[in-house]
Amino acid sequence: MSSRVFSKSVTGPPYLLLLQRCSSLNELKQIHAQIVTTGLARFTFIASKLLAFSALSEYGNLHYAETLLYQITRPNIFDCNSMIMGFLKRSESEKGLSIYTKMRRMGTEPNARTFTFLVKAYVGASLLGQLQGQIMKFGHGCDVYVISSLISTYCKCEAVEFARRVFEESLDKNVACWTSLISGYCSNGLVHEARDLFDTMPERNDVSYSAMVSGYVWNACFNEAIDLFRESKSHVRLKESLLVSVLNACASVGAFKEGKWINLFLNENGIEYGLELGTALIDFYAKCGCIEDAQEVFSMMPSKDVTTWSAMIMGFAINGENDMGLALFAEMEKKGPKPNAVTFVGVLTACNHKTLVNEAWRLLGRMSKVYGIAPGIEHYGCMVDLLARAGQVKDAETLIRSMAMKPDGAIWGSLLNGCLIHGHAEVGDRVGKLLIELEPQHSGRYVLLANMYAEMGNWEDATRVRKMMKDREVVTSSAWSFIEIDGVVHKFVANDKSHSRSRKIYKTLNQLRRDLEGFSIGNYASLL
Repeated sequence: MSSRVFSKSVTGPPYLLLLQRCSSLNELKQIHAQIVTTGLARFTFIASKLLAFSALSEYGNLHYAETLLYQITRPNIFDCNSMIMGFLKRSESEKGLSIYTKMRRMGTEPNARTFTFLVKAYVGASLLGQLQGQIMKFGHGCDVYVISSLISTYCKCEAVEFARRVFEESLDKNVACWTSLISGYCSNGLVHEARDLFDTMPERNDVSYSAMVSGYVWNACFNEAIDLFRESKSHVRLKESLLVSVLNACASVGAFKEGKWINLFLNENGIEYGLELGTALIDFYAKCGCIEDAQEVFSMMPSKDVTTWSAMIMGFAINGENDMGLALFAEMEKKGPKPNAVTFVGVLTACNHKTLVNEAWRLLGRMSKVYGIAPGIEHYGCMVDLLARAGQVKDAETLIRSMAMKPDGAIWGSLLNGCLIHGHAEVGDRVGKLLIELEPQHSGRYVLLANMYAEMGNWEDATRVRKMMKDREVVTSSAWSFIEIDGVVHKFVANDKSHSRSRKIYKTLNQLRRDLEGFSIGNYASLL
């Protein structure tokens, strides 16, 4: 808005309309000047609205808001709350707390909203306990929003027992209080306690279902999340946050049928693919191997942010569509948002073929030179994996030695794997020994090193490594696979006989093996 508009003399309520249209600090100062000139600054309502805009609007300025606060003879609770909230929005907790201290000195009594804001500023259970005393002193111990905030913050401080005590002592608990404790339990790994609490809730809404499903996903209980979602369909309105959490669970275990149902539900109800929902759908389809469906969602999204583009690039990469991933990145550079560090993890993953080593080097350089993004351990991990599998083991080791941060087990593991593939015995022996000392309880490191020795015919060292693993009592982590049939995910490990239909499964596998052996013998005979 031009300054010419603000030069006109306007009185009374139109100033509030001008505040709504204000889009810069300069314009705010002009409105303030006219309010002072016309004598309206003495009216509490006008002064409070001006201060609130300065403190909370994206076009305001907290320093300017402070100046306004100290010009008010007796700031009211609305003014103080605006300032506290403004500082907390900008992560300046200490300044928010100082406003509370000054407010008490002036004799201004806090209300429930004051404490709802303040609770979020406290870090540490002991300090939060002091604030809880103030809450009780001023009679806000029964306010459900204050109690809900208190429970959430105690849980963030990992003081779950205090959160539970607040919950138990509260005489008036609404859905928000129950949900806050459920979320708090889940964020502290107490997912079973959260479910017990969820099951005893007198009433549930979409937020409580979403909290429990999200909690399951956070704690990698993906099947439980999907089962609860199925239950929720007949009880609550399905909102975006709940659907995003379920899609993440479906992507993690390959529950294609349930994820597809969500997509159909969105289409049938005319629900637009928002940023979070659309990105979650892309990730789900990509991880289920349905890259064309992921592309369709991507093309239908009305707006896409850097996370969306990054998810689609990574989707192409993990499905072996290297060229399409790199082409999409080139398109993103031309007309999309600015790439971030996550984008480059996807791009480097898309270079996972020996013919693309030079392209990977070029992109790694472009990341830092053009976009100012310092390579992280994930980027180095992609490069080391690519170089090692391409047989460029020495280059991979040189890159590791040049890293700004300490390499982790995954990076050394990629190098060891490259040594095994390409027969680099000397480097592999050195890296393998380093790796099992770095991660002495990681079973995969011992197995990889023992396999390398076995490939070289060095049975003595292979036996020694396996004995070392046994002596150190390293627990072997079994690899597993899964398949979804009629909406049920079936999980299997090697030589698994726990499935209810394992006898029939093995009978079918044996028949397939005999058929394949017969086919191979027939082909060999025809060649003779």
